[in-house]
Amino acid sequence: MQEPISPAQQHRESLAVEMKAASRVTIIGMVLDAVLGIIKVIGGALFHSQALIVDGIHSFSDVASDLVVLGVMKVSRQEPDDDHPYGHQRIETFGTLVLGSILIAVGAALAWENTLRLIEGGVETMPGWPVLVAAGASVVGKEWIYRYTREVGVAIKSDLIIANAWHSRTDAFSSVVVVVSTAGAMMGMLWLDVFAAVIIAGIIIHIGWKFTWDSVKELVDTGLSPEDTKMLKSIARDTNGVRNVHELRSRRMGHDILLDIHLVVRPEISVSEGHQIGMQVVSGMRDALDNIRYINFHIDAENDEDQPLTSEQLPSREDIRAVMAQRLGELPAHSRLRLHYLKNKVHLELFLEEPVTSTALTAANIREQLAEYPWFGSIRVWISGP
Repeated sequence: MQEPISPAQQHRESLAVEMKAASRVTIIGMVLDAVLGIIKVIGGALFHSQALIVDGIHSFSDVASDLVVLGVMKVSRQEPDDDHPYGHQRIETFGTLVLGSILIAVGAALAWENTLRLIEGGVETMPGWPVLVAAGASVVGKEWIYRYTREVGVAIKSDLIIANAWHSRTDAFSSVVVVVSTAGAMMGMLWLDVFAAVIIAGIIIHIGWKFTWDSVKELVDTGLSPEDTKMLKSIARDTNGVRNVHELRSRRMGHDILLDIHLVVRPEISVSEGHQIGMQVVSGMRDALDNIRYINFHIDAENDEDQPLTSEQLPSREDIRAVMAQRLGELPAHSRLRLHYLKNKVHLELFLEEPVTSTALTAANIREQLAEYPWFGSIRVWISGP
């Protein structure tokens, strides 16, 4: 019988599978981008199409982004370590930021160059029909690699791979523009070719800005949308045993979501029951959003969100037992003392196995002896039956 695999081992195996899939699709895309880039740049130069040359440069920028993706994925899919206990997925986010910045720079340079050409009157030579063939082949190839790459990105939950897929689709879009502009130029509108090159540059800048902005939001710990936050709070409140919810904080790490939440439960329940209620909340939230990786829940006996921070000044169990020993004498050997820290007071429950003959341990006497202490809230004495 095969032994069950530990969660840590499952995570390691998952990272290895994800890395293999990401590397395979990225290398295939990189080879395709290189071939298309060469064809389009040479074809554009030979057959007088500035738009096709720009489109070819866009394909070469895809090769550069593919190299970045390969390096970043290798690092970001490493296991968590002492220095990075939550993993290395922020490196993937940083890689996406770099990719977006490169796209913006390339697009801006191409837009500037071709805007000047457009102002000067466009091109003087009509592009040849092979430009249509090269651009059409690019549309087919880039749309195929987009679908393949996006499918892998969704499967392994990698925003970087999904972003790279959309990068491929922008190349397909730009090739469509080349087809339209070339057809227009062949009908006598020679300026349309350069105008199309400016449009392509704008597409590159737009998609680069989207990648960059999304990455910046993640790096500064932007939380979930108000809709998702409201949904998660509702799930927590509807869980049996939860009285209230507050301080739900969220952030992203790559595709994963990290959550912190405070759950208010009945103050008289045990620690283990409170923890079990928290685990039920975790289960409900993960059913709603399957990319939640960590949920750090804090169990509260009361809503302390608006309470002054004085509870840290309340006495510990050892301090309270010392006060009781001084004022009441030593507690019986088999007695149990339960403490409730509520509303910045300490409320005591004393459990005795049998009635005591001394009046020292009656609720009235304990209340009288401890009333002068500002931390004292209340006392209840419980005596076991025969």
